[in-house]
Amino acid sequence: MGNSIRTTSHTQTTTNSTPATFKAGDSVLCPSLSLIPFVLHNDPYGKRKLLALTHDDSHLYYDKQGYFVPACDKQTGDYQPSLFHDTPANRQAIATLYSGSQTNQRTVIDTTEADDDEVILISAFELSDIVCDIESAATVISDMGKLLALIHYEKIDTNTAISMARLTHDATVTWDDLLQRQVSSIKETLAIAMTRYGKEGK
Repeated sequence: MGNSIRTTSHTQTTTNSTPATFKAGDSVLCPSLSLIPFVLHNDPYGKRKLLALTHDDSHLYYDKQGYFVPACDKQTGDYQPSLFHDTPANRQAIATLYSGSQTNQRTVIDTTEADDDEVILISAFELSDIVCDIESAATVISDMGKLLALIHYEKIDTNTAISMARLTHDATVTWDDLLQRQVSSIKETLAIAMTRYGKEGK
């Protein structure tokens, strides 16, 4: 039957088709984020050869097949594409699947304890960004430790040590600023959303 694939549990036949591809400027649907179309663009920072869309003031990255690529990775770990071309047929299919409500299709991974009576939901994309920031900061701290070890054991000359220390200082200042802003944002969310945050022990 050519390139068709027949299942044994049902008399169902699936025919292979050419996967959709995307480019900057395409109008796309991403039902995991919103039912409103997005416009793809190239990486605004020019650092990644990936397509991006903007959602909630954040840039989310995808490859040309529409697979999501986390901010700290170079390739996708997904098994299904997240993007679909903005066509009437696709809009209708997504509207039918979601029945007009994304809430019904939301998957929530609950890591709270039984006695947690106040919780905050955070999207997987935001959590991924936080993890990437932590990993990058940890790398800088590790590099600082290696540099200090080289200086301690006199493995590098004075001029090189000064240059490396200056570069390390610049990196730590940059990451301190980034992490402080991340912490401030999280604290602000906690203060607004959780009535007991910061009030324990008062």
